[in-house]
Amino acid sequence: MVRTRLGTAGARLRGWGEATRPVPRLKAAALARRWIELPESARTPAQLVGRHAVGCEGTHGVFPRCDFTCTPCYHSADANKVRVDGGHTVAQVEAQMALLEELRGPHGHAQLIGGEVSLLDPDSHAEALLAMRRHGREPMSMTHGDFPEDYLRRLVLGPDGRPRLPRVSFAAHMDSLMRGRRGLPRPRSEADLVPFRRAFVEMFRRLRAETGVRSYLAHNMTVTPSNLGQVAEVAATTAPLGYDMLSFQPAAFVGDRRRWKEGFREHTSDDVWAEVERGLGTRLPWRALQMGDPRCNRTAWGWLVGDRFVPVLDDTDPRDLAVRDAFLARFGGLQLTGTPPAVLVPRLLRAVGGNLDVLPPALGWLGRALRRSGGVVGLVRARGRVRPFTVVMHSFMDAAEVAPAWELMERGEVAGDPAVRAVQERLGACVYAMAHPEQGRTVPACVQHSVLDPGENRELRKLLPLVEVRQPVA
Repeated sequence: MVRTRLGTAGARLRGWGEATRPVPRLKAAALARRWIELPESARTPAQLVGRHAVGCEGTHGVFPRCDFTCTPCYHSADANKVRVDGGHTVAQVEAQMALLEELRGPHGHAQLIGGEVSLLDPDSHAEALLAMRRHGREPMSMTHGDFPEDYLRRLVLGPDGRPRLPRVSFAAHMDSLMRGRRGLPRPRSEADLVPFRRAFVEMFRRLRAETGVRSYLAHNMTVTPSNLGQVAEVAATTAPLGYDMLSFQPAAFVGDRRRWKEGFREHTSDDVWAEVERGLGTRLPWRALQMGDPRCNRTAWGWLVGDRFVPVLDDTDPRDLAVRDAFLARFGGLQLTGTPPAVLVPRLLRAVGGNLDVLPPALGWLGRALRRSGGVVGLVRARGRVRPFTVVMHSFMDAAEVAPAWELMERGEVAGDPAVRAVQERLGACVYAMAHPEQGRTVPACVQHSVLDPGENRELRKLLPLVEVRQPVA
């Protein structure tokens, strides 16, 4: 009995020791695999994939139907002919998350995405999120944001009325290209949506005040030539509302061709980013830290002091870049999000204790960050209105570009055509993976949406057919 207890205590101590390592071994191994998989063009000093994170993840084939009719629509033609079924969703999420944990390590950020997530009943939605957490994923529900407040309460509270989800993340997609929102079925401009953007944030504020459930909120917007000129206004009016992230997606030719109404490629990623900067009134440095391929993703991490954005790193300052290099070399895989204090505190102490020589440059960065924030006076004037804030742009590829590049990659061939080879590089560096348990592998999101979704949704239409209920004839 004594030996058994000692053995159990020893196992717990070893487990705690591993958990509090600055970079647990399983995560370190997953990062190393991901770095090797990256194309040479993506292995830059700014690259976070394979050094700090494996990337993001998403579900597919779990609930493809949506109740909006948007232009453009990224869903395949059969998506809205598939029945939403909670049991199917939960089973598929469980299987996909299990594979992601196996292939990509014990921690990740995964999106519960498909069609409209609020078409799931609240219990199935909650069970899917809990399944994601059981496999070490930080889940985010993707929505158009048009669901009643009662749905949110039924999602986060269990049958006993107590929170079953202490924290939730939602990404609300709101733009003038969307059709079907209650109270605003056909927006005339982005400005029409400001009250709806505000109401979404306020709903989560009330949730926390009344239940204690915390939230992380992102705002997504598709950009086409028709609303490019309103991007600055969206950035300026949405940032103060309380979202933690603003995300912009230049439209791609993906999905239902019947909903392609414009020449989406009339503007460039630079054009969109410039409008976001104009709206926020500052330069958004994105070259210091890179996720995947810069042709696909731009991210500016920082914080808001009042309504003013302050970047974590200035990509034109060699001192900031030196701090970045030291951080990635010493603490690259350090995991903070989703870590309980009992693990986080000793993990940080072990990380700092073994790298005391980085303290001087870290303190130098802290001084520069304070000056960029307006100094002590500026922080005092902000009256506590200081919070983390991220700006992101994702540029997806057209289906016609992805298909030939993926076909060659499946055969293990590198394209001779430079344009096709560039698409292969982007797919190889993709940060958004989707799991296929039946094949034991993941695929890039652009491949999923451009190549695989049409066939997958045709099969789902057979598996989960919509049943039309006819009214009896009087």
